[in-house]
Amino acid sequence: MKDMVAPPPLVSLTSSARSGRPHRLLRAVFQPIGDEGRAALVERRIAEAIMGGVLHAGERLPAETDLAQSFGVAPATAREALLALRERGLITTRRGRNGGSFVAANADPTRFALDALAATSRVALRDAATHYVTVTAAAVELAARRSDPSEIALIRQRLGRVDMRDPVSWRRSSDDAQIELAALSQSARLTREQMRLQAELSPLLALADREAERREASRTRFWAVLDAVEHGDPSTAVALTRDSVRDTVEWLIDQHESLVSP
Repeated sequence: MKDMVAPPPLVSLTSSARSGRPHRLLRAVFQPIGDEGRAALVERRIAEAIMGGVLHAGERLPAETDLAQSFGVAPATAREALLALRERGLITTRRGRNGGSFVAANADPTRFALDALAATSRVALRDAATHYVTVTAAAVELAARRSDPSEIALIRQRLGRVDMRDPVSWRRSSDDAQIELAALSQSARLTREQMRLQAELSPLLALADREAERREASRTRFWAVLDAVEHGDPSTAVALTRDSVRDTVEWLIDQHESLVSP
């Protein structure tokens, strides 16, 4: 069954036309994301703030109702996001009069990612990679068939402004660009799943970003994917995507082995 997607408000499309932004990209951005997608977005926003040093260890987060109001989501959605952050070890919850949700005292993003990698088996890593590459390749293939070159140019412009000396900025921008590319598939389901996967796997992907050489290689590969999508070459775009994921997974497996070896 096809997703029933309501068009964006007329005022949004009108302002988009005046600013020169392509309608197709705007329609993709404003597709419904559902409660699951909203929870993942709230989780990602808070996780990025913790990992980027905006929220510090021990800092208290707003109450669930305040978070829900700030993000424009239901309280249950904010609760789901906080639960996911607790499971990831990024926040803790205290009961009582002075209780609430707090950034974990040991919320070191690199340490968290290394611990998660060490606790993940090779089989689980390959399984996660298979899921990720299946979704990402499908989105990229459709984007190559459906996107307009001007939409790819916007992604390039944003990536071109990233300070490659900063691994946190690159990871955040890379995640956003991957989601933008998925949105160009014009599939709400694929875009929602891409959002969820980026939030789930970003901490592991960030481990590779610590090395300047790998950051540059990652940007070069993604640039090549954008070129293929821009030229309407889905087979090349998919092949490059698969090669990129395969390379990263093999690197993660090597790191996993070094972490668990006696």
